[in-house]
Amino acid sequence: MTSPAATPLRRAVFISDVHLGSRHCHAAELATFLSTLRCKRLYLVGDIVDLWWMAQRRAQWGGAQNRVVEALHTLRRAGTELIYIPGNHDRPIRRFCGLALPAMQVRRRAIHVTADGRRLLVVHGDEFDGVTHFGNLQEKFGDWLYYRILSGNRLLNIVRGRLGLRYWSLSEFLKSKSGAAERFIERFMQAGLDDARRRGLDGIICGHIHRAALLQRDGLVYANDGDWVESLSALVEEPDGTLRLLAHTGKLLAEVQPRSRAVPTAAPEALPRAA
Repeated sequence: MTSPAATPLRRAVFISDVHLGSRHCHAAELATFLSTLRCKRLYLVGDIVDLWWMAQRRAQWGGAQNRVVEALHTLRRAGTELIYIPGNHDRPIRRFCGLALPAMQVRRRAIHVTADGRRLLVVHGDEFDGVTHFGNLQEKFGDWLYYRILSGNRLLNIVRGRLGLRYWSLSEFLKSKSGAAERFIERFMQAGLDDARRRGLDGIICGHIHRAALLQRDGLVYANDGDWVESLSALVEEPDGTLRLLAHTGKLLAEVQPRSRAVPTAAPEALPRAA
């Protein structure tokens, strides 16, 4: 395993949709990723602890989940700022929004200013459900089918692991072959970009739909940091403002270069402003 001292210092890191406590969370992989992470600021962009799952079903909690919590404590003790933006599966934490707790700040949303001066809206993404979702019956069937697919994904990767093969997302593959899923993702992306544009910002960073992406469209940045149920990915900002989407193995998935240095840079120690 790579030691923390050997890993680069990131200006900011964004993760979401961990779903700690649910059976589909890849807690061991996340614990390994966090244990080698060095960053000035870590955004937890919603659905970190799956309170909804734990209220409805039996919680899945063991050594791997405890290692995730300990890794977060280790980062905080090392000086990393933690900003928690609750999602729909950890919605009760929203009652603490606006508070600076001993371990972290809790925000409903935030504006992150990159090193090259871009102002990016940071939200979980469930705010856009009214724009992207179908009717209730279709949603319920979709949820049922989604969890069946995740169960198949989990069993498949248990077999792959025993054969010495790397993690591979069956659910990601099936979504990429579904026209309906691709249209839903497109609507979600456009809703997020429209919200950022209305606010006069340079883009958006979100999660929620379990589909990692990093791109530029019409002069705006769209970044979805993915999840730790299917894609096992995170978004990082390098010291110069470069945005990178990384797999849990460190593999580069996508990159957006910093914009012109003519734009004034923000002080790295400045706190994220509430949107």
